[in-house]
Amino acid sequence: MPVRHVPSLRRLALACGVFALASTATAQVNGVAQRPYLGWSSFSQQTMDAAFLTQANMLKQSDALAASGLQAHGYTYINLDSGWMGGFDANGRPRPDPSTFPDIKALIDHIHANGQKAGIYWIPGVEEPAVQANSPILGTNLHIQDILALPHRAGNAFGGPGESPYHYKIDFSKPGAQAYMDSVVALFASWGVDFIKLDGVTPGSYSDDLSIDNRDDVVAWSKAIAKTGRPMWFTVSWQVDKDDNDIWSAWANARRIDDDVECEGRCATLTNWPRIEKRFRDLPSWQDAAGPAKGWNDLDSLDIADGTRDGLTLDEKRSAMTIWSMANAPLYLGGDLTALDPDGLRIATNDEVLAVDQSGHPARQVLGGDHQVWVSDLGNGRYYVALFNMNAAPATVTLPWRLLGAAGALRVRDLWNHKELGPSVLQHEVVLPAHGTQLLLVDRLPGTLPAGPSAAYEAEAAALAGTAQVYACSGCSSGNKVGGLGLGVNNTVSFNSVTVPHDGVYLMQVDSLTLGLRSYLYRVNDGPYHTFNSGGGSFQLPSSSTLPVCLRRGVNRIRFGNDVSYPPDLDRIVIRDGAGVPAPVASVYEAESATLGGTVTAGFSNYFSGLAKAGNIGGGSANAVTFTNVTAPRAGVYQLEIDYATKGPRTLFLTVNGRNPTQLDLDGSSFDDPVARVLEVPLLKGSNTLQLGNPSGFAPDLDRIVVSPRLGSPAPGCP
Repeated sequence: MPVRHVPSLRRLALACGVFALASTATAQVNGVAQRPYLGWSSFSQQTMDAAFLTQANMLKQSDALAASGLQAHGYTYINLDSGWMGGFDANGRPRPDPSTFPDIKALIDHIHANGQKAGIYWIPGVEEPAVQANSPILGTNLHIQDILALPHRAGNAFGGPGESPYHYKIDFSKPGAQAYMDSVVALFASWGVDFIKLDGVTPGSYSDDLSIDNRDDVVAWSKAIAKTGRPMWFTVSWQVDKDDNDIWSAWANARRIDDDVECEGRCATLTNWPRIEKRFRDLPSWQDAAGPAKGWNDLDSLDIADGTRDGLTLDEKRSAMTIWSMANAPLYLGGDLTALDPDGLRIATNDEVLAVDQSGHPARQVLGGDHQVWVSDLGNGRYYVALFNMNAAPATVTLPWRLLGAAGALRVRDLWNHKELGPSVLQHEVVLPAHGTQLLLVDRLPGTLPAGPSAAYEAEAAALAGTAQVYACSGCSSGNKVGGLGLGVNNTVSFNSVTVPHDGVYLMQVDSLTLGLRSYLYRVNDGPYHTFNSGGGSFQLPSSSTLPVCLRRGVNRIRFGNDVSYPPDLDRIVIRDGAGVPAPVASVYEAESATLGGTVTAGFSNYFSGLAKAGNIGGGSANAVTFTNVTAPRAGVYQLEIDYATKGPRTLFLTVNGRNPTQLDLDGSSFDDPVARVLEVPLLKGSNTLQLGNPSGFAPDLDRIVVSPRLGSPAPGCP
């Protein structure tokens, strides 16, 4: 399905809407959702092969799942996605396309005979052919047109405007509406379906149409499932709004909290790292919403077992598997099960990692930024802990045990390598490769260290400039927030009285609000820009992330905005003791905020750091991006990560402090998603100037550069 960014001032109106639906239901479990499911979905491979979804291919996928060894590790679901349907029966119910699915009951019987479960895809509302036929509703004297909402309007996020939306909304206050839904689900049950994905659900699915609302559809589908008496997993999709999670959690087993992970033709592979990283950005908003009694956060397909076609390195595949598992998300592979690669298969079948996914204790992000830490509290002093290096250069990642409220750990076990690391005091350190992870099982030392003091600073009480202004916010700490930030250097909120007792590293909790991806550029004491790339599911319910910041003794100023693109709305920041977290070692410089010469322009780009990039680079010596204040704590050789985007080969020339340029021949398959190249460059102590361009040919678009010390070099500490 197509996905797009909605810059989203209109979403605030939807988030503020009131919807009342009487319900005494508990979580829609139906005996199937005490733990997230494991399996496979056809959709990822469909994005690479439009003819893939056939009964013959699904039989092969079922047999391949049985033969692969995956099933012994719990992977049992074979889920058909969009495209199986070929019309409607005499009662307006979807029927399979006879050319591709001549006998869907036989297919599902085969899946069951393999010891597996069968899933199917459908959407809310009624499509045009069934509306035009005005089919009788099974078991009633009513017809399809008797149950449609008037005036006619779109029945899901894929519907069009006006009186002929193709997908028509059902009015569930009308007689026969629930009976129609019951008849559709009963048909699926008669085939033996074990899983239903309801797609295009709103509020959510990036819909622009405020009149579309599928909350009553979700309730009706859930009631219909219960009436069949057949256990069926029920997932609502895609990127639904968190404001309505009382409906999603009460009436469904899981909800998609993100857009599609697949490139869908916008890159040459199934997925890529920026689309995996998006899950890290959106998940903090939803991390309190999952569990056995709440349902599960669905992060979409896990494309990790198709070799190079996945678009991920092995380290990135392990990181994807780790964050899915720490989230307790359903694990359903994409790609082609008849062509599994051995390395991906080993990642997908690591039973110690699968136990994390099945623990029933979804993790929380305790540290964001470049070196993230996620923690799942299992009780009795036991934790799962995941560490991530979000940058493309290798780095030492440090976990002070004080982040867990402990002085140390009695036991630390590496779950990916099945290795006991022994006890640990004060802190744990590991060198992680590009986009790499370490996943630990930790038994901490007895006793709890007291948390240090903290101070909260409300955004509405800060200094507002430009278009920044105060809005009401139902879920915010004081009932208000600040919006209208960004899209200009003067549209900012400044906390001018952040007071701390000594110089050093502090933890800054940022409570922000957004739907989808947005990014702050913030400055501490008028120093260089720092980037906080965030995401979320609501403009009314804040998402919290914690970042290390360097502050000086006394009064500090922290200013939030975004010169070029869209930042989230801001509820507040909370400053607390640094708990032993080291100062950030990497410095990020956004291309859109650098000096842009000649034809170079800056603008919005969804999957890019800062939510923007610089384009139209090259074709002349003046058409370059110049980073004029790249600082280094000491002279020496540093790692330089260059994040760029191109479709096909292009060349960049890098000049450092006016020296002879270095030619970088780069390649890529998309201008939508950045790719990283890491090299080493000599820098002077203090300020340096780096220029990127191409005097004759076209250059790639530029996202950012990231400067970090080489491994083994002294940590820079706070400036």
